[in-house]
Amino acid sequence: MDLLNTLVDKGLRRELPTREEALAVLATSDDELLDVVAAAGKVRRQWFGRRVKLNYLVNLKSGLCPEDCSYCSQRLGSKAEILKYTWLKPEEASQAAAAGVAGGAKRVCLVASGRGPTDRDVERVGKTIAAIKEQNEDVEVCACLGLLSDGQAERLRDAGADAYNHNLNTSEATYGAITKTHTYADRVDTVQKAHAAGLSACSGLIAGMGESDEDLVDVVYSLRELDPDSVPVNFLIPFEGTPLAKEWNLTPQRALRILAMVRFVCPDVEVRLAGGREVHLRTMQPLALHLVNSIFLGDYLTSEGQAGQADLDMIADAGFEVEGAGTSTLPAHRSDVSAAAGGCGSHGGGASVCGSAPASSADAGTGGAGCGSACGGCSGHSAEPADAAVPAQAAAPQSPSGQAAAGEVRPDLVAVRRRGAGTELAPNA
Repeated sequence: MDLLNTLVDKGLRRELPTREEALAVLATSDDELLDVVAAAGKVRRQWFGRRVKLNYLVNLKSGLCPEDCSYCSQRLGSKAEILKYTWLKPEEASQAAAAGVAGGAKRVCLVASGRGPTDRDVERVGKTIAAIKEQNEDVEVCACLGLLSDGQAERLRDAGADAYNHNLNTSEATYGAITKTHTYADRVDTVQKAHAAGLSACSGLIAGMGESDEDLVDVVYSLRELDPDSVPVNFLIPFEGTPLAKEWNLTPQRALRILAMVRFVCPDVEVRLAGGREVHLRTMQPLALHLVNSIFLGDYLTSEGQAGQADLDMIADAGFEVEGAGTSTLPAHRSDVSAAAGGCGSHGGGASVCGSAPASSADAGTGGAGCGSACGGCSGHSAEPADAAVPAQAAAPQSPSGQAAAGEVRPDLVAVRRRGAGTELAPNA
């Protein structure tokens, strides 16, 4: 179809599609889905070959966040039966990170719930970064600690952080319906602080919160303007006990169309398949590897992912390969800018916006990094011990298609994390 040919041509030239073209991708039919995936796959292979970058989450501090983000199981007032624990010690976090690195993870993402870090928190995370890099010198470390104050991004960079994640999550127009305790502008400001400090900026979205196609296109275009190196795409995990527990709006086909749209709009950026992939893509996850070039390995912050070995088998069976530690993630035209800026894939000092300039195919296959979390950058404080007992959950009825009926809670599809960081059980990596 003419639309897909146009989008492929633009993607290979790193040219921005029109908003109408991006919306048209989301409006394609299920009969056209494989054509959409194949077209976006050409753009993905142009800039990233068949490599898949593995990332691993370590939840440094879990639960009782003072923010009210409706999607988050750690939010203020959440009744989700998640793990709750205070800050992991540096050696505990390093041990948790080692499990992911052993499984092939190239990047470790350190996440803490809460509005944002205190200066003492930044110092604590700095010690954790040092402990991780002492054991794994080549590993990339991304911090996700919430809203940053002046000077904190620079302190994290000096402590050895390579990147900083803070997601926009949804469009500016609808952000106020999701969160009341901070603003969309606050999130943009934190991403800009990370950029300015020379950190690789990572910022993405959460799909499936009841947003419109226009909202999805708005947030992806806003992300392109911010020019992060990494764009994690999360699919809402509707935790029972949160305001969005009944928001089951996604089909596997819808999720794939969203990923394709993101790839077309940000052709040469690390697009990461993040939280919710197992819940919403299910058996169609391998198709997503033709659209994204990065995934999380194993479990997430407060929910369980599929087994790490299953992730590795999926990558191999789909004909892709795990990206090695010695290989740059981003194409040369982006990683060269990063080197000039002194950061790990960031674009400071006059860098061109993602996809704004034409490039030859010789640019493909080299470059940088990024990180994202299913949490979206929330944070909190708790002294409660972790409860290793898994609560009994009755399976909710399904429709014949396996999709939830409107307004239906599906606790059978959301497995709360009971292992890894903050527990005495081995991580799923």
